[in-house]
Amino acid sequence: MKIINKNSESFLYDYLNATSPTGFEAEGQKVWLDYINPFVDESYLDDYGTAYGVINPGQDYKVVIEAHADEIAWYVNYISEDGYISVIRNGGSDHIIAPSKRVNIHTEKGVVKGVFGWPAIHVRRGKDANLSPKLENIFIDVGAKDKKEVLSMGVHVGSVVTFDDVLTKLNNRWYAGKALDNKMGGFCIAEVAKLVKKNKKKLPFSLYIVNAVQEEIGLRGAEMIAHRIKPDVAIITDVTHDTSSPLYKAKEQGDLKGGLGPVLTYAPAVHNKLLQLVIDAANKNKVPFQRSASSRTTGTDTDAFAYSNQGVPSVLISLPLKYMHTTVEMAHHDDIENVTRLIYYSLLAIKKNHNFKYF
Repeated sequence: MKIINKNSESFLYDYLNATSPTGFEAEGQKVWLDYINPFVDESYLDDYGTAYGVINPGQDYKVVIEAHADEIAWYVNYISEDGYISVIRNGGSDHIIAPSKRVNIHTEKGVVKGVFGWPAIHVRRGKDANLSPKLENIFIDVGAKDKKEVLSMGVHVGSVVTFDDVLTKLNNRWYAGKALDNKMGGFCIAEVAKLVKKNKKKLPFSLYIVNAVQEEIGLRGAEMIAHRIKPDVAIITDVTHDTSSPLYKAKEQGDLKGGLGPVLTYAPAVHNKLLQLVIDAANKNKVPFQRSASSRTTGTDTDAFAYSNQGVPSVLISLPLKYMHTTVEMAHHDDIENVTRLIYYSLLAIKKNHNFKYF
């Protein structure tokens, strides 16, 4: 069952390249909703921007498949008198990678281009020989002569800043760019909706395809939508660390590698019977998978759904990702397809009014 074709890949590029910083996800959500609308019976947007479609609405039993839509970013926090801009994080942005990156500052007047500047290697001598990027010393240069000119461009404290980067493909195998965390999950659940429609599957429950906002600052969109929908089951997809490249520690961080399949997580928030249903679906349909463990929380929207509404059986299906929270995040083509397949086959294994009680 091929997932990524010319049409779906065009959507993938449009969606990944649309701007969706935490709290400002609307541009990406429009692209996502436009794509899934032909595959769902109803679609909605909550007040904070979480988008979702429903297949077979009106059933008492409700199943959610969910990803999060937001990407890491920055906020303008200070503008110096000579026109340089200091920032604070919006989500888990990494100050180490900032110097020499191009950025887009989003204003009411449109996008203002800028760069994270950095002193040349020639002048980093003496006490500055070991100068390294810190949140306190990175800065953006928009080519302005002073603060007044910066303000005239429409930039102000609170303006959101994103890295200026686009999706690309490496060796016809790996997708690389920013915001794969977790727009790749949004792509996968959209393709699941398409498969249900294309294959004319009659589900014995209402299926909610949810693209939640504000995960990067604490699972906030998932918390809100879980209380709104009140699902009976939740299948969450997010990314996890591919630890196969240099400088990772597989013994500590898990032995996971892109191209070997989705990652299934064992954790308190993950419901064991639902997890076994997913494993059985993988084995039955020959979908390869890997395993990981989280000692407390999963750090994903799984936690928000699992502990909502007196408890919702939840499971996490993750996409291995290289170089998370950088502008060169990488995901393997086969893993993207297999995450999609595994979610789809797992849905088909859920029965009408499925009982997940342990005994």
